[in-house]
Amino acid sequence: MKADVAILESDKTTDVAIQAMQEKNARSVLVSVRGEIVGIVSKTDILFKVISQGRNPGKVRLREIMTSPVLAVNPQTTIREALAIMDKKKVRQLMVHAYAAVLGMINREEISERIEQISLSLEDAALAGTPACIIDTKSITYIKDTSKAKFQCPYCGSPFDDTEALSKHIDRLHEETGILEGDYRKMVR
Repeated sequence: MKADVAILESDKTTDVAIQAMQEKNARSVLVSVRGEIVGIVSKTDILFKVISQGRNPGKVRLREIMTSPVLAVNPQTTIREALAIMDKKKVRQLMVHAYAAVLGMINREEISERIEQISLSLEDAALAGTPACIIDTKSITYIKDTSKAKFQCPYCGSPFDDTEALSKHIDRLHEETGILEGDYRKMVR
């Protein structure tokens, strides 16, 4: 959620909104009338409703191009619920509010970026050997610290604390018999 939100009165012009968006590095401004949020103007609104029609941004008022009402969620709304609202209403951003106070804006692009950051950090952690919830365990290699191992598999280098575990590992994976684990089917053919 972006907490630093630009809020402008509805009688301000679009060039003031453009300047506010640049200053806040925002994709939109909230539009108010005497402090109450009544609409939203996005960069897309300015592009399609002002610039592409050859209108002067210094003369077009925000109330003329704003989208109203503003779709809003409370801080307890989950990301999944917020995305579902965005999909249903065909919008890219939602206002986050508590009672009458604007807490910030949440938008689809920032959600996607954050999910990607989380995914990459989990991938880095998994590749470094830290346990992570991984659905396809074959997609990464889990690296163990072999410096503390008492025994190592001569075939693959896997670390073990005792000879019995090493012996079962070799029997199960490298000789593929499983005799030590009680599987005598392969022995009798």
